[in-house]
Amino acid sequence: MTAEELAPGLRYKKWIILAFVAAAVLLAITVLAHTNPYADADTERLKKICACLLIALSIFVFTGFYDRWMILPAELFHSRRLIARLAVNDFKKRYAGSYMGVVWALLQPVVTVLMYWFVFDRIFQARSEMAAGGVDVPYVLFLTSGLVPWLYFQEALMNGTTALLEYNYLVKKVLFKISILPLIKIIAATFIHLFFTAVCLIVAVCYGYYPTLYTLQVFYYGFCAFFLVLAISYTTCAVVVFFRDLTQIISIVLQLGTWATPILWNIGMLDDRFKWIIKLNPVTYIVEGYRISIYGQEWFWQHFYSSTYFWIVSVSLFMFGALVFKRSKIHFADVL
Repeated sequence: MTAEELAPGLRYKKWIILAFVAAAVLLAITVLAHTNPYADADTERLKKICACLLIALSIFVFTGFYDRWMILPAELFHSRRLIARLAVNDFKKRYAGSYMGVVWALLQPVVTVLMYWFVFDRIFQARSEMAAGGVDVPYVLFLTSGLVPWLYFQEALMNGTTALLEYNYLVKKVLFKISILPLIKIIAATFIHLFFTAVCLIVAVCYGYYPTLYTLQVFYYGFCAFFLVLAISYTTCAVVVFFRDLTQIISIVLQLGTWATPILWNIGMLDDRFKWIIKLNPVTYIVEGYRISIYGQEWFWQHFYSSTYFWIVSVSLFMFGALVFKRSKIHFADVL
């Protein structure tokens, strides 16, 4: 990219770095000052130490590799109109040639919800309440609100990972900004996710859980899912070009993740000694966030440590992915 295209990223480099460091230091002070009188003192101390270490690492990576990873956000920003147009085309292309077209994309989440409703609410009604592990909501709603973000993460990650392979003819074009390809695939997956989220909200209304101000948090947690999968995809889409078996590995990991993430079961069933292990998975934050948005009465900032941890990990993954993608892209055309 030209220096003009990279502006204002490079033009205001010093101020952006200072702003980031100032925000990170402020966050570290907030973490140290935050206290939870109901939590175990040793656990709180460990959380503060881990959070401060992650913040320090983020500052080091951001300042040390600023020029390298800033290229990717700049390319995405300057190609925003092209990205929007290609994302819509990608979504339409997926169902081109079928009689019902895009209707198939919208029909799938409806059938999924109806299937779970019939099985858990009609056939296994008594067991479904037990399976939720003490959650005072119908199990079909508990399950659907967990499946909505997970299915989105699953589909978007696989699509983002294989973006360069699918659009290999564009990778070989010298002037085309291939960095937009994973983003295009993820945005295309977002269209179905938005409809699935609407279906989940309708299910909640059917069970008497009407939208409130807390429901607006769905947009926040949806953005969390979008950013996390984008951050991971820049690493996976670059690696899969040289190591095609990665798609199979990711498929297996996602299958395991269905059970390792509290989607089919409630995290409250676990002993407090093991909850932190599950919470290391950033998708857990998103799944639990969708649930408190749809039928809960909590704000995301009430989960202070979880929110801090999620964003530190997500931003770090994005910076790492940007570096991997930048160093690898000069070899993509030769391999593909």
